[in-house]
Amino acid sequence: MTPEFTILGRGRAGRALAAAWGPRAALVEHGARPEGLVILAVPDRAVAELAPAFPGRCVHLAGSLHLPEVPCAHPLTSFDGEARDWTGTPLATTGAVPDRLMRAFGDLGFLAFDLPAELKPLYHAAAVLTSGHAASLWLGAETLLRARGLVLPGRGLLPLAEATLRNVATLGAAGRTGPFVRRDEATIARDAEALPEPWREIFLTLGRSLD
Repeated sequence: MTPEFTILGRGRAGRALAAAWGPRAALVEHGARPEGLVILAVPDRAVAELAPAFPGRCVHLAGSLHLPEVPCAHPLTSFDGEARDWTGTPLATTGAVPDRLMRAFGDLGFLAFDLPAELKPLYHAAAVLTSGHAASLWLGAETLLRARGLVLPGRGLLPLAEATLRNVATLGAAGRTGPFVRRDEATIARDAEALPEPWREIFLTLGRSLD
């Protein structure tokens, strides 16, 4: 089967999408210059440099970056290099993404929506808060405990993180729990005092951010 399009870039996003699309997509290195339709699955800083090599026939995946002449399709997920079930996952599109690629993403379960160029940085910042920053909080919390010799058994903090996501998915804002929701100032003060900076400031700022 001849590939319908090419994915340029062998990072986690490129590998995951290529695995999911199978023979529909060819996966090549950054330095390749394939013919036909090309998806630029490369770091943001490389998109502007590579796009001119594929005039009018490339799409990039960078959620924050806007290039007026290059359409974008940004899957709102965290890739790990493997094909996953992306049913119901938003796909932010800016510019005229070719119908062939829109169908290909749709076949993987992605749900496309139009993202205005001027809202891309805010959209991507929200994505970073949800993914990268949330992971930093979980990993940082574990590091704080380990630094004091406290190693949790089993899966550690992950069951708590998973239960929190499940509650928020089901209940929305009502799924948020803890001393800030209860306005338990004594507990908040005691917990904050136990934290070193900058974690203390993060703890208090995030806790009060939805008040």
